[in-house]
Amino acid sequence: MSEQRVNVILAVDCGSTTTKAILIERLGDEYRLQARGEAPTTVEKPFEDVTMGVRNAISEVEELAGRKFMDDKGIITPARGQQGVDLFLATSSAGGGLQMMVAGVVRKMTAESAQRAALGAGAIVMDTIAVDDGRLTYQKIERIRQLRPDMVLVAGGIDGGTVSHVVEIAEILAASDPHPRLGTGYKLPVIYCGNSAARDQVGELLAAKTDLKFLANIRPVLEKEELGPAREEIHNLFMGHVMAQAPGYKQLLAWTHAPIMPTPAAVGKIIQTLARENDINIIGVDIGGATTDIFSVFDQVFNRTVSANLGMSYSICNVLVETGADNILRWLPFTIEPAELKNRIRNKMIRPTTIPHTLEDLLIEQAIAREALSLAFAHHKTLAVGLRGVQRQRTIGEAFQQSSGEETLVDMMALEMLVGSGGCLSHAPRRVQSAMMMIDGFQPQGVTRLAVDSIFMMPQLGVLSDIHPQGATQVFEKDCLIHLGSVLAPRGRGKIGDKCLWGAVSWPGGSAEVDLHWGDIQLIVGQGPFQADLHPHFAVDIGAGRGRALRREVAGGVCGLFLDCRGRSLMLAEDEKTRVRQLLKWYEQVGMYPMSVEGAL
Repeated sequence: MSEQRVNVILAVDCGSTTTKAILIERLGDEYRLQARGEAPTTVEKPFEDVTMGVRNAISEVEELAGRKFMDDKGIITPARGQQGVDLFLATSSAGGGLQMMVAGVVRKMTAESAQRAALGAGAIVMDTIAVDDGRLTYQKIERIRQLRPDMVLVAGGIDGGTVSHVVEIAEILAASDPHPRLGTGYKLPVIYCGNSAARDQVGELLAAKTDLKFLANIRPVLEKEELGPAREEIHNLFMGHVMAQAPGYKQLLAWTHAPIMPTPAAVGKIIQTLARENDINIIGVDIGGATTDIFSVFDQVFNRTVSANLGMSYSICNVLVETGADNILRWLPFTIEPAELKNRIRNKMIRPTTIPHTLEDLLIEQAIAREALSLAFAHHKTLAVGLRGVQRQRTIGEAFQQSSGEETLVDMMALEMLVGSGGCLSHAPRRVQSAMMMIDGFQPQGVTRLAVDSIFMMPQLGVLSDIHPQGATQVFEKDCLIHLGSVLAPRGRGKIGDKCLWGAVSWPGGSAEVDLHWGDIQLIVGQGPFQADLHPHFAVDIGAGRGRALRREVAGGVCGLFLDCRGRSLMLAEDEKTRVRQLLKWYEQVGMYPMSVEGAL
């Protein structure tokens, strides 16, 4: 479809609980968001028809826009005058999204490559099977039967390498007699992208029991990883098998002008588009009720991870289990018994749609969000690594450094932008709260821009970017992203109270002197851009090199410029009373709450 002919675009995202529809129109030479509607998702009982929720969300958009997009039978119609649409697109994570298992010979090598392929295609990786994963054969078989994934991706062995271990993986799959999660009349899709020499034996074991597809090896040699064909095939199978079995998706697919895309894959696409168009290193996070997805692009290398057990409603108790009550309590500027905290968290799990009603509730939710972000980011860094098993030449300096050899590709000093999405970030009562949750959860270093997705449009714009990149980019920059400002944080830490950062910051219409000590944070309010002339402690780096002054322009936003001298990692006091005073001081220094927190609690 010619971009010149597209004037009216309707896009929907079918989430696990809510279906969201947006209307984008061409106004002169640019595309802008015109209306947004939402309705409960209807993929599960008693409705079992995803199109009901889609129609309800579109009906709300029709009322707001004052025009019709559906006929009397509820079918999307082509554009004619003031009726219908030129382009209708959809993304989906309803019914749990795309759930996969991956398998490989070595857990830290080929199995990890398979995991990256699945995650990049928008899947939730339920489990990773490997010859060396420490489980007995019967335990692996039981696990496959228990999980019932939508499909399985099997890798392992370089071309021309060992065959026996790859065949062992196929034997485990065959013995489990796997059945798919949705639909009873078709076989489980299995993609084999391992050692090509093992294809015949793998086919003998799996062809009769599964819908087996053969692809080129994703790890043909140790030094090379080719994930593109596997990701494309995962998407094709997702459409042809998984979506075809989900209630109502055949009808929805008949309406769309492009294949339905998994929601996480669509978010990944818009993050990659932003990185490519602006030539920047970027991290994006989508913190939901059940999962937390993290996307990163460093030096144009894209990585995505899903922390499927970390969320803010359905999975909130998992956050508590993973991090422990003490790590949540350390963010609260008031005293609460651990038992009381746990009860409040359990109440949120069993009533997932509730929102905080008191300042105490809000502080607890935002404390949990910090820990969920931190845990998910730690998980992401373990997968965003170079290829394992590859020999590389090391310099003398590297040889004397203590390193595991599994260095992450995520370099916080090179990070240029951090984008947040999800209810607790997009809908925080104050934008400065969103900024502080991301700063505390990710602890960026140097100079980093901060932004949030205003109303959960990233999935729809991601699928649009494949077909109409101009429209997607314009709406993303002007209607979707809210630029919060920038954070400048020294790498390193010093003694609380010692001088850390000094100098001056100016901006159109104002200027401010800077004189910060370790343990302080300052917010300079203003849209910017800011002209920074700052000098750090001789032992730290603020983006110009260790001990060097930083003189450069820094982007502003609705919050302004955060000067964060609290240390990396953050220096939180051990003593409870001291820590409470510390938190209250930080909250006051950046104006996080509309009144004194201490007086309101």
